[in-house]
Amino acid sequence: MLSVEALSVHYGHVAAVRQVSLFVQRGEIVALLGSNGAGKSSLLRAIVGLQTPSQGLVSWDGQRLDLLPAHRVAQAGVALVPEGRQLLSTMTVGDNLLVGDYVHHTGDLRHLLGPVRWLMGQPSVQARLGNVYRLFPRLQERQKQLAGSLSGGEQQMLAIGRALMATPQLLLLDEPSIGLAPNLVREILHLLARLREEGLTILLVEQDAHAALRIASRGYVLETGRIAAEGTARELLASEHLRRAYLGR
Repeated sequence: MLSVEALSVHYGHVAAVRQVSLFVQRGEIVALLGSNGAGKSSLLRAIVGLQTPSQGLVSWDGQRLDLLPAHRVAQAGVALVPEGRQLLSTMTVGDNLLVGDYVHHTGDLRHLLGPVRWLMGQPSVQARLGNVYRLFPRLQERQKQLAGSLSGGEQQMLAIGRALMATPQLLLLDEPSIGLAPNLVREILHLLARLREEGLTILLVEQDAHAALRIASRGYVLETGRIAAEGTARELLASEHLRRAYLGR
């Protein structure tokens, strides 16, 4: 289980996250909703070690994460698909996937020099690549293309595939639908539901709140850095106040 307790994040004197507490049980998809600037990305960055909390604690499977650097959090089984994908656009699709594998299974990206194709000879790496290509056949077809030449939907698939190369137990996604056509959003969310069925636990920050709550079991609404509401997906979808304030209807 992911447990976030009384977590706060500050940028100088500005509080981006204020005393947030939430949990995610194994095998759940939990949606984190809220308007732009509500603190959702800052919360995810604090969970994975990219931002130091000013207060509170984060634990996964009984291990404190807020005391660890980001690459150690990844090695503990937690992976983030960041907003904007943040791919290595001048590297191939295949090499982007191998970088995801390298960081988790070898160490800090700062020690990575030159191509990572030497990993290809390892049977365990081949197995992880095979799993990603099973989920995303288009990535296999484009494995020698530069990541920057992919369509927006394919780049999002690559960002998710790169995170899956770390064989995470908990996957955090920050706005995976940004810039995608509605049919691609449905495809990505269908994939997340499939990953949940295969045992992956997911915390999802999603712009399309209606679509997110259709695949999530529970949700939290973040407003100006605080939890403003929480409940089952059905409860949140049925709330007239939440529909007007956060869900756009």
